[in-house]
Amino acid sequence: MRILSIESSCDETAAAVIEDGRKIISSVVATQVEEHKLYGGVVPEIASRRHCEAINGVIKETLLQADMKLDELDAIAVTAAPGLIGALLVGVNFAKGLSLASGLPLIPVHHLRSHIAANYLAHKELKPPFLCLVVSGGHSHIVEVKDYTVMNIIGKTRDDAAGEAFDKAARTMGMPYPGGIHLDKAAESGDPLSYKFPKPRVSGSEYDFSFSGLKTAVINLIHNAEQRGESLSVNDLSASFRKAVVDSLTGNFLKAADDLGYKKLVLAGGVSANSLLRKRMDEECKKSGRECYYPPLSLCGDNGAMVGAQAYYEYLAGHTAGMGLNAAATMSIEKDFA
Repeated sequence: MRILSIESSCDETAAAVIEDGRKIISSVVATQVEEHKLYGGVVPEIASRRHCEAINGVIKETLLQADMKLDELDAIAVTAAPGLIGALLVGVNFAKGLSLASGLPLIPVHHLRSHIAANYLAHKELKPPFLCLVVSGGHSHIVEVKDYTVMNIIGKTRDDAAGEAFDKAARTMGMPYPGGIHLDKAAESGDPLSYKFPKPRVSGSEYDFSFSGLKTAVINLIHNAEQRGESLSVNDLSASFRKAVVDSLTGNFLKAADDLGYKKLVLAGGVSANSLLRKRMDEECKKSGRECYYPPLSLCGDNGAMVGAQAYYEYLAGHTAGMGLNAAATMSIEKDFA
């Protein structure tokens, strides 16, 4: 089954043709990063306008790379939630138009389920059930993946996401957007024990995360040093902050795996590209005899391929939609589209 999939939930206009949920036939991503760098983060109105400008060309290039025409496809898939509502609507309405014009079934896909499905493209042997840590700029979840479309949230952030904390800390250090990547690189040359940060805990919810305190702690540290005219080592500060965030992520994730008895662990989302997080999970899984999976760097960020991978399993589960499909800015990963 060949699916044309569309992603426009944030600041990447992307599309792909995916076969049977596991093979990438073509994939195209048009990024807006350079423009949003001017503002230090994604501006929703600008993002949605750029999606309108780019989406037609991205779809054409995707079909050209696949050497396929619309009538050679079996379905159209699109990210319908969650994300920036204006950005999502561009992709959803374009997909609805393609579905109506071609008569192909329309498959709505949840953005976080897609991030998990990026692993299916890289690891052909990976199948549910497994425990997954989904970490990105807007989300930090521990998800029990019971089946391809059956998921249960075990823990999640109570405030900021890990990716948001990385980006805001990096911005305060003077790094350009997207800051998390630059912070990760700076941390490689720093001493992770140079600065001490609080260890966040959520009372009564041992698997939940809280990163607002860490974010505030590093921002206050930087501002206080500036007011006293003191200099800080950016590399050491980056390494110490990265360690604090990764300690929290892996600590909760591994505890959940221990308590629930999971031996197969998966990372997903933009922050799964973090080098320390990958290294720590590799080390911990090797020590405990667990399997550890994470996507290649090319599939960590938003892309159309991951949407097509998840769409295949949504279709098999009967999760298709009609012309009444609408986008949603928020939606639980546990919920199917009605």
